[in-house]
Amino acid sequence: MKHKFLNKKIFLPNFGLSSSRKIKFYWLFALSIILTILLVTKDIPVIAHQSYLTEQYYISQQPNNNLDLLQQGKNYYQKGQYTEAAKVWEQVLKSYQDNQEVVSQVQVLNYLALVYKDLGKTQKAQTTIAESINLLKTGKTSDIQSNLLLAQALNTQGTIQLIQGQTETAIDTWKQAAAIYEGAGDKTGKFISQINQAQGLQTLGQYRRAKTLLEELVAELQSQPDSLLKAQGLRSLGVALQTIGDLAQSKTILEKSLAISKQFKSSKDVSAVVFSLGNVAKDLAEYDMAINNYQEAVNLSPEIQGKLSAKLNQLSVVVKLQRWEAVESLILAIDNNLAQLAASRPAIYSRINFAETLMIIEREIQSGKATLKSDTAKIAQLLATAIQQAREIKDFRSEAYALQELGKLYQENSQLVEAKKLTQQAQNIAQEMNAADLLALTATQSGAIAKAQGDIDSAIAAYETAFNNIQSLRGDLVAISTDVQFDFKESIEPIYREYVGLLLEKGDNQKNLKQARQVIEALQIAELDNYFKDACVDNYPVNIDQIDVQAAVIYPIILSDRLEVILSIPNQPLHHYSTKLVKRQVETTLRHLYSYMSRGYIREESFRLSQRVYKWLIAPAEAKLNSNNVKTLVFVLDGLLRNLPMSALHDGDRYLIEKYNIALSPGLQLFPQGLQRKKLDILAAGLTEARQGFSSLPAVTGEIKEVTKEFPAKTLLNQDFTRDKFKKELDSQSFPIVHLATHGQFSSNPQETFLLTWSDRISILDFDRLFQKRRLGILEPVELLVMSACQTAAGDNRATLGLAGLALRSGAKSTIASLWSVNDESTANLMKEFYQQLNNPQLSKAEALRQAQIKIMANPLYQHPYFWASFVLVGNWL
Repeated sequence: MKHKFLNKKIFLPNFGLSSSRKIKFYWLFALSIILTILLVTKDIPVIAHQSYLTEQYYISQQPNNNLDLLQQGKNYYQKGQYTEAAKVWEQVLKSYQDNQEVVSQVQVLNYLALVYKDLGKTQKAQTTIAESINLLKTGKTSDIQSNLLLAQALNTQGTIQLIQGQTETAIDTWKQAAAIYEGAGDKTGKFISQINQAQGLQTLGQYRRAKTLLEELVAELQSQPDSLLKAQGLRSLGVALQTIGDLAQSKTILEKSLAISKQFKSSKDVSAVVFSLGNVAKDLAEYDMAINNYQEAVNLSPEIQGKLSAKLNQLSVVVKLQRWEAVESLILAIDNNLAQLAASRPAIYSRINFAETLMIIEREIQSGKATLKSDTAKIAQLLATAIQQAREIKDFRSEAYALQELGKLYQENSQLVEAKKLTQQAQNIAQEMNAADLLALTATQSGAIAKAQGDIDSAIAAYETAFNNIQSLRGDLVAISTDVQFDFKESIEPIYREYVGLLLEKGDNQKNLKQARQVIEALQIAELDNYFKDACVDNYPVNIDQIDVQAAVIYPIILSDRLEVILSIPNQPLHHYSTKLVKRQVETTLRHLYSYMSRGYIREESFRLSQRVYKWLIAPAEAKLNSNNVKTLVFVLDGLLRNLPMSALHDGDRYLIEKYNIALSPGLQLFPQGLQRKKLDILAAGLTEARQGFSSLPAVTGEIKEVTKEFPAKTLLNQDFTRDKFKKELDSQSFPIVHLATHGQFSSNPQETFLLTWSDRISILDFDRLFQKRRLGILEPVELLVMSACQTAAGDNRATLGLAGLALRSGAKSTIASLWSVNDESTANLMKEFYQQLNNPQLSKAEALRQAQIKIMANPLYQHPYFWASFVLVGNWL
């Protein structure tokens, strides 16, 4: 195939198989990339630590010619020339097999297993490492020598098991390796095995366990004497902490690594750690610092590839900042570096990375934001070379990435036939490799191309493939690093929306509607995973008919060109309706409505906007709701709709709360349980006095007094309300209701989501620990958590994720909280009325809140939605 973008006649026949790229932790930070970048194995090709007992013994036993070949293989491996490394090591292995040198065979088999893994030959890697372990069990080696070789082989085996999706098995394997290293007194080996365990835990989405383990490793490393080995270990740990989003701790650890590296005057190590610090600064949006760090890494690195990696990251930052003069000079410098590199995996990754950044620049040129010269031929040339080099070294995964990027280039230039061919070739490679991350990426691109060609059925099929593979990578794609968090909004979330949009183009096709509902709920869970950087949400699919036969669920979803709504009524087919409006118009209306409601003014304008949103979400469903005797509306809200109280939508005559009970849910896969009507003891805590810069809440005294009238209660007020005392009371007995009358904030940043106490703050992670006995089943879970003076962060489009986050971390079945800063007195009155209603066993939680809101609304002083609509019920409404 001749590519029109190329100035030279470059042909790319039969685009074949693929390999892996290490591009700036891009949105496909999935299983194989975790392995390529982060997993540390105690093997010489991967780690520069060569002072192990096994390595010393092994080297001392080798004839010079084999030593030369082994070193040649290592040189190839370190340059990313894996095919050449494999050939050399296979030759050495044959020599050792002929001479029946067991120890030497074991070591080379370990090397070969790693290189086969990197070449995408997972099954061959598994067989090879199994052969190594079997030799150790049957061969004649000394105990200490055998144990250390076994530990090394187990570390390698763990990486291969992780690739195959056997994460828990991999963690167990690494635990075995760590135990062997500890028994042999090899602290470095143990440390490496434990870092691997932490990465495995993160792959499972067990962020908290991973973080605890990494914190233990930090403490252990601090006690060791300074050495380059310690510096390298700290750097590995710093990168791991960055990956799981703990940027502050990552920066601290990397700075310690830097100080030790400077102490030992190792320019290579200093360059590497400064590069990592640049990545942390970039994640923290400290862009000038990131640029300076990358430049220092360029100056210090003794290797062309090291300089190139730093320049590429530097280029991505200056492009983001639109510093076009710096962009031009960096492009020239990168071109010069690339010209000096032979075909290797790092060189291929660099070309793809460079091409990707140049494509971003090209978009800026087309939009008029950049004044640089357009050069799509240069981008195509880079990718064509990357494909050819990948074939030369038989690096299948990186070939697929290069093909996919070249397909994207054609797609963006409206050459859809060529784009489709290239993307399909990349997808075929991903399929052959069973690489879920590549399949998600390439299938998404195939779907977008098919949609542009008007082939909706093919587009749906492609997006289904992408969706299924993203779901299989749940813990990896949506939960890991801050880069992934950013790219979740930019790259992953749109896949869900595009897929739903295509499914709903087919009218009321029940199969498509059911799938669309599943995708919407999956998006809700993915957003929560992404919010926590932790795939922590346990989901249990529940049919609404099994929860409440008089409740209907409304799923609005904001698409680029329309607002779609799916309606689910028990014992009825799913129904959907849409409003043709571009996303910008929808979001402008929602922002204005929120502003008018939350500030209590321009009543006429708020009525007008409220009625408009009512017509979008409710009016088309009214007849079905009435004919099915629906009493409760449960909203699974999307985007900015989450910041609005559905209770305040208006039909021109009445508010929605005057007609229906209302609840919010992150999806019916969560919170299926109802309120257990038994003795409802309350733990009530609050602040009345001004604390930590927050104003006083004088009405809280009366609020807590009224709340505790209705039920047996334990009260913590002002000085008695501290985090420690609150935890002590929570741990003392089961409290079905926990009522917190204090300042707090819900934010899209978990670090800025908190509740105020007398002397400190309770964060989302604190909630996890405070309610631990309930999560473990030692105490009964909280039936109802009420937070009566909190608010969503102003102007934060995803702030209500913090509200849902606190509910999830507490394990509460239902949560009541406010969407904006509420009036102190009206809130006290509303809470008094709510608990009086809740004391009626005939009323559900949603009905109790509804009656309280209607009662407050009847007061002429509090008619405006500002006073009563802020409070929403999240979770189970029964």
